[in-house]
Amino acid sequence: MKILIAPDSFKGSLTAREAADNIEKGILKVYPGAEIYNLPLADGGEGTVDALIYATGGRKIYKEVTGPLGDPVKACFGILGNENIAVIETAAASGLVLVPAGKADPLKATSFGTGELIKAALDEGVDKIIIGLGGSATVDGGVGLVQALGIGFKDSSGKEAGFGGAALAGIKRIDSSNLDIRVRDVEFIIASDVSNPLYGPDGAAYVFGPQKGATPEMVKLLDAGLQNLARVIKKETGKEVARLSGAGAAGGIGAALLAFLDARMKSGIDLILEIYDFDNILREVDLVITGEGRLDRQTLMGKAPFGVAKRANKFNIPVIALAGSVESEAIDKLNQYFTAALSIVQEPGSIEEVMANSKTWLQLSTQQIMQLIKPS
Repeated sequence: MKILIAPDSFKGSLTAREAADNIEKGILKVYPGAEIYNLPLADGGEGTVDALIYATGGRKIYKEVTGPLGDPVKACFGILGNENIAVIETAAASGLVLVPAGKADPLKATSFGTGELIKAALDEGVDKIIIGLGGSATVDGGVGLVQALGIGFKDSSGKEAGFGGAALAGIKRIDSSNLDIRVRDVEFIIASDVSNPLYGPDGAAYVFGPQKGATPEMVKLLDAGLQNLARVIKKETGKEVARLSGAGAAGGIGAALLAFLDARMKSGIDLILEIYDFDNILREVDLVITGEGRLDRQTLMGKAPFGVAKRANKFNIPVIALAGSVESEAIDKLNQYFTAALSIVQEPGSIEEVMANSKTWLQLSTQQIMQLIKPS
């Protein structure tokens, strides 16, 4: 039997690589003769750089950049091993994980460091840059990112806008004359599973702001700032980005990439599966095991396991999805794509206990599955 293991991370518990390795251990305990393809995944968010470097034999480059609160942080991006492509995660330089507990403040947080990573990638002479949007601490409309690339955002007195979402409402003019000319020769691709517009009830401030420390009052200020930014972008560039699908991703970074770098938006998991030449791998396997931390309705909106299942379904290959938890209300919809969607939890416990046991339980759950389907 040939088995493809292709999970995303179990966030807060296991990386995609750790999840894949423990699934493999569970298989081999029951079926040591299995031929296994181990392929850790990501969907454009956390783990995208690691997944693509692993798949292509690439390398990481580390740089000191500006963190979300303005302090220096050490961040990395990837250079793929088989093509002249860089891959960057916004979370690496502008992520909420870089903000100390209790200090999150999207009125101050900037995406400037992500722009610095883009400049560092340009220094490597790449001709394509993939930017994974997710996990940012920011709601600055991507202003910080493109400021790092040379674009100016001026208030009514001609002063440059400061860092963070608080500065958006005062922007009156955009100066693109100093944009790094190298961006003209590079293809920018956004890897994201977020379709939110820039502002409004479904926009960056209202949907994602509270996750980044925004109070209800701050959300209103941020949303008003994003509306102003969209108006100025339209006036200065002629581009209408406000309602574009994905413009609100990563606190509005999606809008800046679409407006100023002519980026193309692609499903994160579809982009990654294309780089892996995933369909050709599927032609060689009899079973697929995937998974993530939680299987729910969000899974079916473009998460990694869903992307895997859609492609496996085309080849009539059974797909088993494992997770820390499975939303019971979504099980009927999940079963339309997955042969089985199963929780790995073996006994009651707190979230902390479940996470602490995730490696053992993932192995054990895989063993139980293999006991059922092992060829006689």
